Amino acid sequence: MSVSDSGPSVGPATDDDLEHILTLNEGAVPHVNSIPLEELARLGGQAAFFGVARSPDSQQIDGFLLALNQAAEYDSLNFRWHQRQFDTFVYIDRIVVTPASRRSGVGRALYQALIRAVEDLTPRLTCEVNVKPPNPRSIAFHQSLGFREVGQQDTEGGNKRVSLMALELTPGSAQSTTSRR
Repeated sequence: MSVSDSGPSVGPATDDDLEHILTLNEGAVPHVNSIPLEELARLGGQAAFFGVARSPDSQQIDGFLLALNQAAEYDSLNFRWHQRQFDTFVYIDRIVVTPASRRSGVGRALYQALIRAVEDLTPRLTCEVNVKPPNPRSIAFHQSLGFREVGQQDTEGGNKRVSLMALELTPGSAQSTTSRR
């Protein structure tokens, strides 16, 4: 699937993209967890959605989103929390947008593509956003899309705390992420 309406083009991540995706991921720590290349490839292989946003002019990767359904084999504390709460969901494991591309529609385009890809498969999207260390920009972004907090939990021995969030999907959800600001 490729999504573009004069904004970034969103399509599937390929094996050739993995090293660049890993570089983006590692540059976004602590807002996302560090991940070895082998684990990134393994999760990408079982992903419900693994998309990249590319600049329309240069085709460089401006961001990526990796999401897993409830049946994925993933030993993440936050993923397991959502498994205990919901029978059916797609969990956004990580989204990273390059600093130069923030506030340009890349994140929103990735979410629209995700929703289009999974809205017939699941009634909800789930994710977590750091509240310790704080990530107010991400919380505000997710709230603007309609996510709501459904819980909080400490991770990494109390060194981190996350807001666990969910977005209930309805027909036309992908379109409504465009209109919410």
